[in-house]
Amino acid sequence: MQGRKSFQKHYCLFLNLKDTGLYYDEYLKQVIDVLETDNHFREKLQKADIEEIKSGRLSKELDLVSHHVRTKLDELKRQEVGRLRMLIKAKLDSLQDTGIDHHALLKQFDHLNHLNPDKFESTDLDMLIKAATSDLEHYDKTRHEEFKKYEMMKEHERREYLKTLNEEKRKEEESKFEEMKKKHENHPKINHPGSKDQLKEVWEETDGLDPNDFDPKTFFKLHDVNNDGFLDEQELEALFTKELEKIYDPKNEEDDMVEMEEERLRMREHVMNEVDANKDRLVTLEEFLKATEKKEFLEPDSWETLDQQQFFTEEELKEYENLISLQENELKKKADELQKQKEELQRQHDQLEAQKQEYHQVVQQMEQKKLQQEISPPGHGGESKFEPLI
Repeated sequence: MQGRKSFQKHYCLFLNLKDTGLYYDEYLKQVIDVLETDNHFREKLQKADIEEIKSGRLSKELDLVSHHVRTKLDELKRQEVGRLRMLIKAKLDSLQDTGIDHHALLKQFDHLNHLNPDKFESTDLDMLIKAATSDLEHYDKTRHEEFKKYEMMKEHERREYLKTLNEEKRKEEESKFEEMKKKHENHPKINHPGSKDQLKEVWEETDGLDPNDFDPKTFFKLHDVNNDGFLDEQELEALFTKELEKIYDPKNEEDDMVEMEEERLRMREHVMNEVDANKDRLVTLEEFLKATEKKEFLEPDSWETLDQQQFFTEEELKEYENLISLQENELKKKADELQKQKEELQRQHDQLEAQKQEYHQVVQQMEQKKLQQEISPPGHGGESKFEPLI
């Protein structure tokens, strides 16, 4: 039975690659959906261990799938290659002659073999699985880094705005800023994510059940939304909604919903770490029940929310602002060059319009002269041939 559950977990891990948030997520989802329609491949996948999936050995089974499946995969690959080519062309057009990171552009093809754009081969499946598993391992880290940049940009813009104000207005804004911080920090006690208290609150308030009847096994089954026997990232993150609502309200000016999602991510990471599920990113019932017996689950430490933390140092902010300044200078330089090009094009346009107008006037004069000659052709001595009628 344990072996069977292991196979199921590896199978679900492969299927859960469909919900990645990666830039090639749609392509990944479509490929997995097509492969699932092949009975032979689905059977092999269910029997594969995690190393076979991640190492690429499973990809060799692609040679045995039906012709109909291969044809669909070929078409998906052609569409994906076409999509990437359009994106890269647009990026190159926007960059023009400025510094182009060719390595970064080529990295967008890491999940497929672009040297053969028309055929989906075992190499493509191998590259797709390896790219997705590798990218997912760094996905949370990337999200944390993006959040840190977001917070630094917020602080940078706040300070820049303060520089535009006189002393009186600046003091008012600083006072308002401190007041907003205090309002945000003034929230109900937060339960430690994954603790018995936190889960019992979900059990009572979300599930509508008696807290005295809390049962971890029943709780797990209630929140395994797709009934696959595992709690995936989305199902885990949904458990923290009640806690997050204590801290964040979209109606409140002082509450930042971007920070709420970072808080949710940290909570999910913490629980996965408690049940040792970070590697596979899936929590089994056995892992969940085992975690509920741990001291950390029964007697958790206090949870430090984001409003109790410092996301960056002054040195990091200064370095970030220097980078922004360099980017702004580069953009200004480019804008100035574009403005000069625009002015030169406008000058050339005006010159062509003036020449066109002059040409039009000359043509009109020539046509008028020709018309007059046709109506009144000159006779001998410069007099008209025609005599007036009497």
